[in-house]
Amino acid sequence: MTQKELEELLPFVQKPGRYIGGEVNSVVKDRSRCAVSFALAFPDTYEIGMSHTGLQILYGLLNDEPDICAERVFAPWEDMESRMRESGYPLSSLESGTALNRFDIVGFSLQYELSYTNVLNMLELGRVPLRAEERREGDPIVIAGGPCTFNPEPMSPFFDALVIGEGEEVVIEISRAVARAGKLGSGRRHVLELLAGLQGVYVPSLHRPGDIIRKRTVTDLDRWRYPLRPLIPLIRTVHDRATVEIARGCTRGCRFCQAGMVWRPVRERSPELLMDMADTMLSATGCDEISLLSLSSGDYSRIEQLLESLMDRYYDRRIALALPSLRTETLTERLIDQIKRVRKTSFTLAPEAGTQRLRNVINKGNSEADLLTTARRVFSAGWRSIKLYFMIGLPGETAADLDGIVDLAYKVLREGDNRRNVTVSISTFIPKPHTPFQWCRQIEQEEIKERQEFLKKHLRHRNLTLKWHDRRMSLLEGILSRGGAETGELITAARALGCRFDGWGDRLDFERWEEALFHSNIDTARYLAQRSTDEALPWDHIHAGVEKTFLIEEYRKSLAGETTEDCRFGACTRCGVCDGALQVRLAPPEEKPVFAPAGAGQEAPEGPVRKLRFHFAKTGPARYLSHLEMSSALVRGMSRCGIAFSFSKGFHPHPRISMSPALPVGIESIDEYMDVEIQKGAPEPFGLVDFLNSFLPRGLEILDIKEIPINSDAPAGHITGFIYKITLPGEYGGHDFGEKIDSFLREETFVLARTRKGRQKWKNIRPLVGDITFDGVTGTLTMVLHIDSGGGVRPADVLSHVLKIDDETVLRARTVRTRTLFHTG
Repeated sequence: MTQKELEELLPFVQKPGRYIGGEVNSVVKDRSRCAVSFALAFPDTYEIGMSHTGLQILYGLLNDEPDICAERVFAPWEDMESRMRESGYPLSSLESGTALNRFDIVGFSLQYELSYTNVLNMLELGRVPLRAEERREGDPIVIAGGPCTFNPEPMSPFFDALVIGEGEEVVIEISRAVARAGKLGSGRRHVLELLAGLQGVYVPSLHRPGDIIRKRTVTDLDRWRYPLRPLIPLIRTVHDRATVEIARGCTRGCRFCQAGMVWRPVRERSPELLMDMADTMLSATGCDEISLLSLSSGDYSRIEQLLESLMDRYYDRRIALALPSLRTETLTERLIDQIKRVRKTSFTLAPEAGTQRLRNVINKGNSEADLLTTARRVFSAGWRSIKLYFMIGLPGETAADLDGIVDLAYKVLREGDNRRNVTVSISTFIPKPHTPFQWCRQIEQEEIKERQEFLKKHLRHRNLTLKWHDRRMSLLEGILSRGGAETGELITAARALGCRFDGWGDRLDFERWEEALFHSNIDTARYLAQRSTDEALPWDHIHAGVEKTFLIEEYRKSLAGETTEDCRFGACTRCGVCDGALQVRLAPPEEKPVFAPAGAGQEAPEGPVRKLRFHFAKTGPARYLSHLEMSSALVRGMSRCGIAFSFSKGFHPHPRISMSPALPVGIESIDEYMDVEIQKGAPEPFGLVDFLNSFLPRGLEILDIKEIPINSDAPAGHITGFIYKITLPGEYGGHDFGEKIDSFLREETFVLARTRKGRQKWKNIRPLVGDITFDGVTGTLTMVLHIDSGGGVRPADVLSHVLKIDDETVLRARTVRTRTLFHTG
């Protein structure tokens, strides 16, 4: 899709920033000079996909290879899809606007079963044949990776190959194989034969019954530092922060947890490397928060020393630290003290079950006392809320276990005062492949409803919030998790009926899924039923590292309520994962290294504060950023070039900045202002412009910087209005608005009705319009619009209500704020 074609669609969609590309650290290569082109396709929206660390890793890894071109494609939201289908424009990459079917490889990340219909929808929008058997010479090789491929069969009809396990090494090998075949002029068959020869790659059309596909595992994480220069999202994402992966794998042995089984063994990065990665990442992004990523961050063997060192190094810049995944027994007072030094990021704890008996069944490995002690520490340290995660429908669950959830939630609440809040989130147990519980039944819809209703009835308190997972989603997830290749027919039928974004609660159309289930002859009870350990399972040909005999033994122990110790602290459990090269790798148990200079990180009185005024433009694709997104991009750019901000005090410190009144999304400006307070030692403003612009997304440009008195009013405090230049679509050349303009300017009042938050308000806009002129030759309007204590008037209001231009034309018009008007004297 060309830039011009994209411009025709963007005015009509929500969040156009999803589609414009041009992010800081994005890579645009000359495709003609690359041996292979690779589309990294994520079957969800931009803000979900850009939060995924795996995509950032593969993007950096592939683009570091000179002869590989990697670009991104995300699922378009419904409004964008509708416009694309109407106009005939194909789904295309953000970097170069290349249609999906023009890539050599299209690689999907399968993170969640309810994204499967989005995969098919993206292939169709990208003009790629849906089924592997339908693809011919010249069509892309379509592959997939991610946790869902540990049962590849439901999606096997649609993929030429599926990667089982970790992708760092194998993704390069796949790219090289495709490039080599291209140089030789080989056909698709030869390419697939090359891929089938790679460890960890499953090719459904070539592998035969009895073939075992062993997962691919990175043995030493210290060899893989990616992402070094993460892309900086243009719009607010689900996880808007720099993410440093501190470890991979888990050996706690929770019997319901697929991730804990398939990503074994535990491999930790060295603290020294992590400090270096954090430095590199912050320099490349300007983020104000680092997330230390792992399946269980608190289990990292040197977590307290690492956290202290990071806080000491970054405290002066008010960089916050987040541990997104914590077990209750690992959250020590020392960790809490470090986390709260800058910002109190949220705490989520997962007891999973309400009684110790059931926690033993699932091998959770922590106690009620652990949870209550942790809650007491968190509340005492100043946090006001805690989130608790529980599951219902676990094997062996009884009414007493539901009572235990209620009892435990109230006990946690009582650890705080009457200003504290507890959120209880309830999900339904799904028996996932390659876990000890893969043979267990999944409870039926009515059972889920009964248990959810019980919790709704008994968890009622003004400081308790209960959330629960949609039971219909749980049904579909269970079917798609445990199904075979025949489940592909269900996915095909559901997509044909219009299903997509099924993992979004407000977008799930279950009636369509029920129709698809009927037409596909899917017996839901059979998919959810208990299975025998002797039964052949659809995923038996995938070897996830853990031996089946170990899973059966763990299942047997669960029935007896026996627990299994973590092999990091006890004897080897003989799960089968480790061999000579692959084994548990912990960070070296050295004394804490001196990562930061002595005294670093201690709160000191603020030095002299100066104020800079930035004059900037927001044009081209940047006009589709919201006011908040634009200010975030500017602050991150300033942080990257070394500006030392003056920060606010309190719970959530932030840089002291103030800006011009917000521009509506879609409007350009060449005369915007932003005031920034900086500390002593910040770079001088002179000569900083070009340097700073190199850190800003396409379309944002600093025009000038000057120092102003520290007591100067914020820009919004002395702005009286703006001048706009509006270019109407070509068909308005030669049009005459003279009579309408003259009639309006003669009026003393012109009242508009506005609806905000469901309430209608009336406003006289006539005093706010200083002048309107129209050049009929060029189809250009010039407006002088004022603001007062009640706000201003939007150019779109004048176009629609004064000049009576239809809504679609108003959206197509190009509006530029050419000048900001200030108080004189």
